[in-house]
Amino acid sequence: MNTPSGPARKVIPISPVASSDATAGSEIVSLYEAQKKIYPRSISGVFARWRWAMVILTQLAFYGVPWLEWGQRQMVLFDLGARRFYIFGLVLYPQDFIYLTGLLIISALSLFLFTAVAGRLWCGFACPQTVYTEIFMWIEHKIEGDRSARLRLDNGPWTFEKVRKKFLKQVAWLSVALWTGFTFVGYFVPIRELGGELLALQGSWQIFWVLFYGFATYGNAGYMREQVCKYMCPYARFQSAMFDKDTLIVSYDGERGEPRGPRNKTVDHKAKGLGDCIDCTLCVQVCPVGIDIRKGLQYECIGCGLCVDACNTVMDKMQYPKGLIRFSTQNAVARRWNQSQIMQRVFRPRVLVYGAVLVALCVAMLASLVTRTPLKVDVVRDRAALSRIVAGGKLENIYRLQVMNATEGTQRYQITARGLQGIETSIDGDVEIGPAESRWVAVRLQIPYGSATPGSHPVHFDVQAVGSAAHVTEKSVFLVPR
Repeated sequence: MNTPSGPARKVIPISPVASSDATAGSEIVSLYEAQKKIYPRSISGVFARWRWAMVILTQLAFYGVPWLEWGQRQMVLFDLGARRFYIFGLVLYPQDFIYLTGLLIISALSLFLFTAVAGRLWCGFACPQTVYTEIFMWIEHKIEGDRSARLRLDNGPWTFEKVRKKFLKQVAWLSVALWTGFTFVGYFVPIRELGGELLALQGSWQIFWVLFYGFATYGNAGYMREQVCKYMCPYARFQSAMFDKDTLIVSYDGERGEPRGPRNKTVDHKAKGLGDCIDCTLCVQVCPVGIDIRKGLQYECIGCGLCVDACNTVMDKMQYPKGLIRFSTQNAVARRWNQSQIMQRVFRPRVLVYGAVLVALCVAMLASLVTRTPLKVDVVRDRAALSRIVAGGKLENIYRLQVMNATEGTQRYQITARGLQGIETSIDGDVEIGPAESRWVAVRLQIPYGSATPGSHPVHFDVQAVGSAAHVTEKSVFLVPR
């Protein structure tokens, strides 16, 4: 059999790079890109402080809210087993799913609005992946040292000191991850009860989900880090669809910075034809996703602004004006706009549309919550006996009503029906339902035999709370046989 002429191709799927000692005449094809660990350098500055302020704010809310109480219950609890959702003074049922839909739409529009105005603010300052990565890197920095110390430690031999530091870091990471998983599950299971069950090693599902979310936090924030932002998060891929040339993004002023090159601060770099960038690469070293912003905007950029802090620090030392790397827009950098000219372009049509729709949705949702009736009723016909003649010459239909009390106190309800001549409701007194509970109630409707033509006739059930304005009307049908 004839073989194609030319050098042989050798495919090695496990090799990240071409081997230097490969057989002569062979070509090694890499099937994936080798991933180098990123060692971000710590930096102080305006944006670094804002990031830590958001870390503290978000984690105080996340870890603290499940321990707060509202009356005799947990303030925020999504009790999936009982199908009750408690949010401050609200008691929501699965029938209130529309509010979750509204919240998700508002969140999406908010993301569109903030992105159109100022890029990836969510990613850089409030995304859980960013927040927990920052916490885990802070732990790593405190135990293993700054960037240079971590590089020496990882590249050095395994000594007792290295084992000790690595062990302490893993213990700290696991502690934060498990506490995060415990807190997250505490939003769905009363957190105090959950703590007692875990200490007693009870509740297999609760233990599973605590470990599951703990492991997810440990893996994402401890090891995957920027990989989640680069390859797993879809937002990085479609963010460009929400950007325009008036969106505030982290920008490098190439006209001012190029040509770059090292120099002494006493040297007149303008006379030597150099730009303001001294090519210190500090902006790259502090970047949590390891990109060089001087190459232009890249989809990996999360807009955290740490490179801005780093560059401004260098500009101060070199006694150059700040802002070589800054939050600006493409139009502003190209046309040399000042701050007031940039702000004039903030309220452009797309931003106004996003803002108007967002305000309208928020107002509508708040109005709906304020005027919401704290009572839910579902009507189900008893299909075992569609229609029957009972004593007294009356025709009877049987229904089952699920009455849901969406208040924090015990309520009594009156159930009546209307829609047909001579219709009567056969039910023993008022229905009493406990706080945030539901109850199935059997209701029999009777009409005089022959008072209605054969077929289905619409009827309405009126459920009125005694001593309250809560009132719900539900529609059903009364069947008259032929």
